[in-house]
Amino acid sequence: MVKLNKIYTKTGDDGTTGLVAGPRRLKHDLRVESYGTVDETNSAIGVARLHMADMPALDAMLMRIQNDLFDLGADLSTPETDEPPAYEPLRIIDHQVERLERHIDALNVDLEPLRSFVLPAGGPASAHLHLARTIARRAERLMVALSRSKGERVSPAALKYINRLSDFLFVAARHANDRGRADVLWVPGKNR
Repeated sequence: MVKLNKIYTKTGDDGTTGLVAGPRRLKHDLRVESYGTVDETNSAIGVARLHMADMPALDAMLMRIQNDLFDLGADLSTPETDEPPAYEPLRIIDHQVERLERHIDALNVDLEPLRSFVLPAGGPASAHLHLARTIARRAERLMVALSRSKGERVSPAALKYINRLSDFLFVAARHANDRGRADVLWVPGKNR
């Protein structure tokens, strides 16, 4: 279990941060940007959950996802190397991706069919879930860039998870909008 007694350490005052294992990295390093943006996604989900009083099943899904996002942050902050680790690092696993897929399928069953693109609007829960979705997409772009960088690795399960998460958040936003009935649809050229 993680135990934090002191919040400030002053070790980051030089613009670097420590990963779980390995050398310190600059705070704008692509790996740090990746797990920082995962954390930002998690925070946006937390705000969305403030508007879930009448949606306990969706709120429970989001609570599990928030925990998964800490797992993803731990995964990203522990770079894989060719050296055998001194301990078993926490990694995203396929089961977590599969659970997201089951959640997507469960929420999608009752949704109104899409007739146009959905604007990121509607009720407060939906709007915040759309914001979380766009942040998750940015996290995914950063993670893909990291995975393509020389000497860096990102597990396939972690990449699948973040990709599936944005799909989940889209479906969840529609679900929160009265199962799609309150979606605000894009009308191409409406304001010309």
